[in-house]
Amino acid sequence: MPIDLKQIAAVSGMNGLYRVVKPTRTGVIIESLADKPNRLVAQARHRMSLLEEISIYTTDEETTVPLAEVFDRIHQKFGDELPLSSKPSDEEYKAFMEDVLPEYDQDRVYISDMKKLATWYAIVNKHLQFTKAASETEAAPEEKEEKASEKETKQA
Repeated sequence: MPIDLKQIAAVSGMNGLYRVVKPTRTGVIIESLADKPNRLVAQARHRMSLLEEISIYTTDEETTVPLAEVFDRIHQKFGDELPLSSKPSDEEYKAFMEDVLPEYDQDRVYISDMKKLATWYAIVNKHLQFTKAASETEAAPEEKEEKASEKETKQA
């Protein structure tokens, strides 16, 4: 199941990722996905890219792979811990990219793109943990109801 990146954006000139909260007359209210979230208004002068709209070039001229799919591949292969050192070299980034997306276009995907990919994955993964925990707690009441109905059946 692909990750939902519709409400997560990168803003040019600003570090990190942002959740789109709601539109205003002059722009969009965004909230940083940092440890200490803060809200601000992104105006027309800010270039904003929703992660859902970002893809990675492949060697097939006609094909790109959506970022959500690349994040899924990273999660399946590495989980929460990326195979990168604390200060990765360009070669480490290339090896990481090769592992995750062997068909990536080496001429059009730059080291800076690979750095963003690793950074963004760490941020998104951190916030997805919260989403996964929430979906597990939502399933719990249903299980309780099933167990209660089983007890009623056994008692009858």
